[in-house]
Amino acid sequence: MPLSRAQRLLLAAASFLLLATAAMALGPLIAGSGWWWLCAFVAGGVLFAGTALRALRTPASLVPVLELVVLLLLLTLVFGGTSSIALVIPTQGTFEVFDGLLSGAQRTIEQQSVPAIPVPPLLFALALGIGLLAFVTDILVQTLRVPALAAVPALVPILVPGFIIEAGAEGPTLVLTAAAYLLLLRVDVRVRRRARFLAGDEGDDAPTVVPPKRVPIVSTLGASLGLAAVGLLTASVLAASTPSVSTSLLLGTPGQGTLFARGVSPFIDLGRDLRRPEPRPAFHYFARDADRPYFTLLTLDRFEGEVWGVGDRAVDGDNTVDAMPRPDGLSEEVETSEHPIEVIVDEVRTTWLPVPYPATRIEGLSGSWFWDAGSLAVRSVDTNTGGQRYQVTRLEVEPTVAQLRGASAMVPPGLEVNLTLPDDAPPIIAETAASVTAGTASKYDAAVAIQSYLRSSPFDYSTEAPVTDGYDGGGFDVIAQFLETKAGYCVHFASTMAVLAREAGIPSRISLGYTQGSPSQERVDGVQRVEVDSHDLHAWPELYFEGVGWVPFEPTPGRGSVPEYSRPGAGDGTGAAVPNSAPATPGASGRPDRELDSGLADQSGGGATVDSWWQRGVALGIVVVLVLLLPAALRLGQRWTRRRRIASGQRPADAAWDEVIATARDLGAGGDVAVTPRAFAAAAAEREAFGGAEPLSSLLALRDAVERERYGPGAGPAPRASELEANLANVRAALRHDAAPAARARAVLVPRSLFDAARRPFGERPPAGA
Repeated sequence: MPLSRAQRLLLAAASFLLLATAAMALGPLIAGSGWWWLCAFVAGGVLFAGTALRALRTPASLVPVLELVVLLLLLTLVFGGTSSIALVIPTQGTFEVFDGLLSGAQRTIEQQSVPAIPVPPLLFALALGIGLLAFVTDILVQTLRVPALAAVPALVPILVPGFIIEAGAEGPTLVLTAAAYLLLLRVDVRVRRRARFLAGDEGDDAPTVVPPKRVPIVSTLGASLGLAAVGLLTASVLAASTPSVSTSLLLGTPGQGTLFARGVSPFIDLGRDLRRPEPRPAFHYFARDADRPYFTLLTLDRFEGEVWGVGDRAVDGDNTVDAMPRPDGLSEEVETSEHPIEVIVDEVRTTWLPVPYPATRIEGLSGSWFWDAGSLAVRSVDTNTGGQRYQVTRLEVEPTVAQLRGASAMVPPGLEVNLTLPDDAPPIIAETAASVTAGTASKYDAAVAIQSYLRSSPFDYSTEAPVTDGYDGGGFDVIAQFLETKAGYCVHFASTMAVLAREAGIPSRISLGYTQGSPSQERVDGVQRVEVDSHDLHAWPELYFEGVGWVPFEPTPGRGSVPEYSRPGAGDGTGAAVPNSAPATPGASGRPDRELDSGLADQSGGGATVDSWWQRGVALGIVVVLVLLLPAALRLGQRWTRRRRIASGQRPADAAWDEVIATARDLGAGGDVAVTPRAFAAAAAEREAFGGAEPLSSLLALRDAVERERYGPGAGPAPRASELEANLANVRAALRHDAAPAARARAVLVPRSLFDAARRPFGERPPAGA
């Protein structure tokens, strides 16, 4: 039955309230509230655009298409920028921007920990997602008129927190969402009742029973409350029982995955591990010549102002670890030597291999492992470090101060990303860089001055101060506050030196891994065993000097060891002591709880493990199956609605005949819109399945009942609901029996009657017999 503009507006408003409330469940995952206003803007735009289109009498078949167009225009308005025409009309450049944002959304989801910073790619993903949920909600509520199913899209944002944080969705949000869902159901009940009354379905001559203006609330509210309670209970149970991934990132047990809290902003998660009371063993190694290198897991070179991330390089299948290239920028003039190291993994489980930088080859690994161009970080695509025992040949690079000081100031092509800084840097960063490097004669001297400044007495090593004062992480704002408070741990010192170096024109990046470890009393063949555990988790900057390559520095006081070449006065023969204000023993770290590879997965997807691909494939398969089964579910809901009409006496014969015609249309057994009930019954009676007495009598009984209801109301006693349902079941069974198996399968998966109904203008009644 057709709805008035006011009724449609009420349904749209109730749908909007439901989605906007459900979106609040994402609050614990995302910082601030601006993202919610964006989601509300997009959801409201889609829902109320659909209402406006229907008010303009747009054909029902075009409304969903135009709603998607509106969603595209809204996304273009917010994210298209200068690539669009008149801010809302997308161009090819706009779609390229969208593609970049989607790729960035995957990266930021992999890298960030909760609460995530709402950077543009994440906002785009949220806006697109809520827009599609609004589109589905509008179709369910306004087009198919099954608002009870609006709980399905509303549950999506409610269930997401359960996969990310231990607590799941917050209780008040669940209650508010259930209340909004109840309101939608209540509005729909009132709208239906009003529309039926105004439609006057009984005809001018038929007796009409006018319902009271106010009915007992329990007559409609009870069912609504029941549905809302079931939805609330389901959401609560799922949100509470979904496995959480909110624990530590850097070391972990196998089998856990993450959504947010993947990556470095593992900076924050590294801090959590450093604050744990008891360490856990990561690996141990045997190195001749008393070799004690740092072990790199991965290198971060992308800095977007708030988040450090891995570059976009995908895994290259040709980069096998049996022969690794000479590191970038290293000339033959720099003295090098090779040192063999045997590594035995204890408890760390990652797809990134602890390897000294640079390495020349790795042997003894099981599975497929590949080195990353530029960083030479090593990762696997089909296994992890669990149980690995391997031999790595480390290339020790020993540059002289003269070589570092004489390095060319030209930045080689491809390293521009390692100099990039966003424009919105707090002034204290540039001021500090200028002050610290004032008077230095070369980029090398500037780097040594920055390191010395950060290791000077005003700075303290502290794992607690950043958390207490609320500046944990490695972004611009964190660095600015760190430079004021002068207290933090390795990620703050490393990210600060990397940014100050870029301000001074020196390409920089951050390495994440482990310091040298602690020698034990055990010896094997005269070689001392060195233990590395979660105490040794560390981050340090690497700066690029042409002719030498990437050179590590150690700005964190009390951690690791300061390279000889970076000590003040190293090239002058003075051998000045390196400032070190922190205690020699850093704070303890803790028990590993999460896989590093969960957090440090390849940004481009190239470094994903087989397990992650399998999980993504299963998830994608489930989504595809659900999409394919959506028409079947909608058709089932339509059949259930007609049975309800039969049971409640709301034009029961008409409802039963509509289901007969719909079944025939689905099976390809006639039922064209121009055919009357008598003509359809005559044609169907000639089919083999209606040769029996029972199917034929049921068909004729339904034909007589619908003709009497449509054309001669009151001419005889109305059939009982049980009789109509029995006759309907017999006729549907006969129609299905007479159809081929392929037609029956097509009728379930692609019900033709459902699409025919969607193509008719909403509110238009099908011709008699259809």
